Amino acid sequence: MLKFEYCKPVNAKAVPTGDEWIHEVKYDGYRGRIVRDGRDVKLLSKSGLDWAWRFPWIVETALKIRQSQFIIDGEICVLDVQGISDFNALHSNKHNDEAQLYAFDLVSIGGEDLRDVPLLDRKGRLEKLLRRRVQGIFMAPFERGEIGPDLFTAACRMRLEGIVSKHEGRRYRARTCDWVKVKNRQHPAFARVMDQF
Repeated sequence: MLKFEYCKPVNAKAVPTGDEWIHEVKYDGYRGRIVRDGRDVKLLSKSGLDWAWRFPWIVETALKIRQSQFIIDGEICVLDVQGISDFNALHSNKHNDEAQLYAFDLVSIGGEDLRDVPLLDRKGRLEKLLRRRVQGIFMAPFERGEIGPDLFTAACRMRLEGIVSKHEGRRYRARTCDWVKVKNRQHPAFARVMDQF
C-alpha cells in the first residue's frame, strides 16, 4: 500500500486570487482516505485508523466503481436535507450508515502514484473515475480563478464552514501543496477550534 502524509490546508484570513487557484466549499466532517485494492477497501482516518466498519455506505460505493485500484482523498460527512454537512450528526455515531465521502483528490489509480501530477490533472482523473456518480462518494465541485472571494462570501451567507483554495499546478505533498482554508467565523466549527485553545 502507498504510504504518505495527508496534504493539509493552512489557515488564512483572505482567499487567494488569481487564475492559478481553484476554490472548493469546505465540508465539516472527518478527513478520510478511501483505499481500494481489488475487493479490499480501507477507509483511513488522519491517525491511520480503518473506519471501513463504521461507514459502510462509502465502502459499498467504492466497490461499485469499475476501477479496482485507487486512493481517493476526501472528507467523510453526513448531509442534512439541504445538502449541507452536519458535523454533530456525524459525530453522534447515530448516522454512520448515511455518511458519504466528499472526494476532492485522487492520489493513485491502477497502481500509478499521482502525487507528482499537477492538482488540476488529478482532479480531471478523479472526475473521470466518478463520472457515473454513485451515491456514497461524490466529487467536490470547484471554481477557478478570481471568483474565490465572492465564493467565500456566498459560503458564509449559506452558513457553510468556509472554503479551501488550492494552487492548481501543485503536487500532492504534505508541506508544499499550497492549500489554503479560510473559515467562516460564524460557523460552529470555528467555535470548536477556538474552544481547543
